[in-house]
Amino acid sequence: MTTTHDIFGDAGGAQPATLGSYGVAPSGYRLPAATRLGPVRLQVANLSRSLAWYEGRLGLRVLERDTSSALLGASDGRSLVELRERAGVRPAPRVGRTGLYHFAILLPDRASLGRFLRHQDGTGERVGMSDHLVSQSLYLHDPDDLGIEVYADRPRESWRRIGRELMMATDPLDVDGLMREAGSTQWSGMPSGTVIGHVHLRVGDIARASAFYSDALGFDRMVWQYPGALFLAAGGYHHHLGTNTWAGQDATPPREDEAQLIEWTIELPSGAIEAARESLAKAGYKAEPESDSGALITRDPWDTRIRLQPAAGNRN
Repeated sequence: MTTTHDIFGDAGGAQPATLGSYGVAPSGYRLPAATRLGPVRLQVANLSRSLAWYEGRLGLRVLERDTSSALLGASDGRSLVELRERAGVRPAPRVGRTGLYHFAILLPDRASLGRFLRHQDGTGERVGMSDHLVSQSLYLHDPDDLGIEVYADRPRESWRRIGRELMMATDPLDVDGLMREAGSTQWSGMPSGTVIGHVHLRVGDIARASAFYSDALGFDRMVWQYPGALFLAAGGYHHHLGTNTWAGQDATPPREDEAQLIEWTIELPSGAIEAARESLAKAGYKAEPESDSGALITRDPWDTRIRLQPAAGNRN
């Protein structure tokens, strides 16, 4: 566990992280503050098995389903996760592969996270727990061993920085305090306002990840001292994207017969998709338009597919 002290020592010199006082902007194009994440698309071995887990354990609702795929979301109907069945795929390896480390479901408040934690207590299955200073998090793995974080943000006025770097760490979670915030209300599924908060990817090299995701795609660099990792975001958020090299120097993209992240989605306001395409092209990266949706498809240096699509209010 990489604690606050491991990264920042006694944290002397920490200051309030007021908007604009932290993070390092890319050298060229910068994603707009209105940038948000959309659904993640996953390859799984058995759709029925996965649906039982995602509904029962996570509290997602099925919004659409056919014989080999399903779209799941929160109580307000927001799409969060698409599952695609491919029979015979093996569980996702935890080492030796680039691609998904985890995707993260952001709950609207810490009371909801406390209720979710109480719900996990009733399952009898192991849950990871961490306090990241800017947020509090629980960690799970689905039946195909794909990583999932469920978290709630701390108020932005409590975030701190040292110099231009936002302070993040992995400290022990105050379980009792979180349970108190939950009150007596029971968990009844992912509440209205739940979104995909961030995606965390395994990459082969932090410098290349920075070159692609910051200088080419336009994310700000937010946290860079965390060992083997780089966290990036738009609009002053703590991170929309985490990258790490913890899978090892020889890590390779997932094989076709392994459970994996097929695609993750960035939602942008009007005009930003074309600007992002021009920035990617200038840096030497392909970005192909998807004519029927207005989306743009690109891939990072480790072949992880990214969809840039218009935000809901800007779609035709």
